[in-house]
Order: sequence, then C-alpha cells, then structure tokens
Amino acid sequence: MSGRAVVLGLGRFGGGLGAANHLVRLGFDVTVTDAAPADELTDAAHRLAPEARRVFGGHEGIGVADTDLLVVNPAVPTPWQHPLVRDADRAGVRITTEIGLLLDELAEPGTAAHGSAAVVGITGTAGKSTTAAMLHAGLTAAGRRCVLGGNIGGSLLDRVEELAAAEVVVLELSSAMLWWLGRPLSCRTPPAFDIGAITNLAPNHIDWHGAFDHYAESKGVLARLAKRALIVGDDTAWKTDAPVVRPAPLAGDLALPGHHNRVNAALAVEACRTLAVEADAGVRAFSGLPHRLKLVHTSRRGTRYIDDSKCTTPQATRLAVESVLGEGAVHLIAGGYDKHVDLAELADAARACNAAWLIGETAKRLARARAGTDIETLDAAVRRAAESVPGGGTVLLSPGCASWDQFADYRERGERFCKLAVEHDP
Repeated sequence: MSGRAVVLGLGRFGGGLGAANHLVRLGFDVTVTDAAPADELTDAAHRLAPEARRVFGGHEGIGVADTDLLVVNPAVPTPWQHPLVRDADRAGVRITTEIGLLLDELAEPGTAAHGSAAVVGITGTAGKSTTAAMLHAGLTAAGRRCVLGGNIGGSLLDRVEELAAAEVVVLELSSAMLWWLGRPLSCRTPPAFDIGAITNLAPNHIDWHGAFDHYAESKGVLARLAKRALIVGDDTAWKTDAPVVRPAPLAGDLALPGHHNRVNAALAVEACRTLAVEADAGVRAFSGLPHRLKLVHTSRRGTRYIDDSKCTTPQATRLAVESVLGEGAVHLIAGGYDKHVDLAELADAARACNAAWLIGETAKRLARARAGTDIETLDAAVRRAAESVPGGGTVLLSPGCASWDQFADYRERGERFCKLAVEHDP
C-alpha cells in the first residue's frame, strides 16, 4: 500500500507523529501540516521521519483533492468545518485518524499487526484512563500478553510487531476518536470491538463538539461497535446490539481510593471475565496512573499533597473530593482552561472543602459562584494552601478543567504541583 497522504495536525505532543511515521514506513509520500509555527513543534518535528514534507504555521499550498488519504489529528476541533476536511470530502478522498489506521492494521490479514487479539475499547467522561490501565494490569498479572494504547498516550503504530503477538489490545478512546470512527471509510473494513466499556457520561469537550448531544452521540459510537459485550458504569442507556452488563462496584480491598474507582475496577474485572480471564487480584492491586489521585508528597507537618491533574471535568473533581473528605481538612486547587461546560458540579465540590484556591481562565467564573478564592496561578495557589492548611490535612490538585491556558498539558501541570509542594511545605 502506498500513495500520497496528508497528515493534518502534527501536534505539540506528536498527535499526528505516529500516523505520519507509519505512513512513511508503508511507502506513502507524506506531507505533515500544522497551524502552529515550527518553533512550537520542535520536539515532535525532531522525531518525524525525514522523508515527510513539513508545512507548519498554516496550510498554505496544501491541496488534498489529488491525495489518496487525509489523516486528521483528533485534537483538531470541529473538524467538519476545516477547509482541508471539506475539500477532501468533496473530492471523495478517504479521511481517517491514527486510531483508524491502527484498527486497519489489527483487522486486515497481511498487515504487520494482524493477529488473533481481542480488542477492547474503553471510553467515558471520567475514569477511562484508570479503567483501561486497571484492565491492562489485571490481564498482565494473570499472564496474558496485553498491549495498552489509544488516548492514554503514544501511538501503537510504532509497535505493530508487538501487536501481532498480543492476546488482548486495550484502547482508551476519546470522544473525538470515536466521532471519527463513526464516519464512513474511517477504516478500510467496518471497525469493531470485541468488548466496549463506558464508565459514565457527563458534559465535556463542548469546545470540540459544539454541543453536549454531539459529544454524547460520539461516545455512543463505541456502544454500536461493541460485539461480545457492552459494560457500563452508570445508568446511561446506549444503542447497541451487544449484551449490556452493569456490574456492581467492586467490594473489598482496593489500592485506589474512592467509590468511583470501585466502579472502574468492576468494569475492568467484568471485561476480564468476558475474556475468560480471572484477574481480580491484579485489578485490586493497581496503584494508579501518574497525575490521577496520586499521593506525591507528605510534608514534615503531615500534610498530604495529592496530584489529580488529569482530572479535567467537574464530575471528576467531585469524585476526587469525595474520596478524600473525612480525612482532615481539605484544600482544593481547581480551575483552568475553559471548555465551555457547566461548572456547577465543580463549584459544589469546591464548597464542600475547607478552602478552594481557583486558578486559570475559569477562576473568575468559579469565584463568582462563591466556590473559593481567585488566585490566578498554580504557584500562588500551592503557596497559599501550604500556609493555611493545618498539619495532617490534604492539598488536592483536582482542577476539573483542562490545562491549556497556563500549561502545555496536564502532565506539566501535575509535575509543577509536585515541585511546588516540596518547595513550599518540605
């Protein structure tokens, strides 16, 4: 397979990198274009195959009508309005994404990744990363060859030989990824998942989708593509032909705190059982992902600092707060980039804490709702929390908002929080 391909959106963190390099390896003549200027794409561009043509800082001179393939980075918002996507649609060019290329590799005989692996897709507004990682941990502990990828980070297109030997491939899927998978020709053969798991549904990413209904419909693509089972963590009704399972929250000892993680664990255990694998112990022992309710520092005064920077929805902040209430005073640090969602649930969670320090674009909205003190920056918030939280209390970074107003991503925000905690409260 070869031809001409355009990759729309390299991304500051290499969102299109895996797709571009994969297509170069397949023999395509690849052009990568991004609206960001070259100096903002240095790290990703450095890892881009030298054969790929680069057009950064806009899309001048890019034509797609005579290409064979347009690959769109899911980070591109409202892509149906993008001129290159519209041009490709009018010309009948196949449009796909990195996850579509991956499913092609998994499904088609003769491709490097093709094998007999069961494919599990996991999505949801909150908890999808943790559920996917729990499932991977449980299967691995049970001795199964399992590969984890998708929205959780990195491209599995760089690991196609490993995929051919896998027994299970677990993919965390964002709403944007699923919207693309719901379009005709996103995959060369109709995509399917042996198992689909949906943790929950609440408003999110309205900046990308334009409306909650569009977001919910995109999440529902996974329900339609699930074949053996659809495992659901709340009472949302989904259109699916697969048997629907709603497991009770997992009881007993669990390494991660919070009722919501008992729901996540129950989904992971049920997926293992559907695959005829008993993986209860491995799921229970899973201690969490970086920046997801992780205890990162305990000061000499006994104050705990918990990094939940990956929390980017109001619902997730509420769940995080509920998991630490009752263990001494709680000072919450929340706020960030405005995704145009209702912040009422975030404000309620903040008011349940002893104090809340509000940062970023949404700080003033939350302060007007009497949810805490507008303190603008994470540095100032950690300093104020360290000065005021009593020994034995908890400082919880659980923003409920994305990081892009002040940080490159949630990882940078979480790492900064960890550094500041040690500096201000050793």
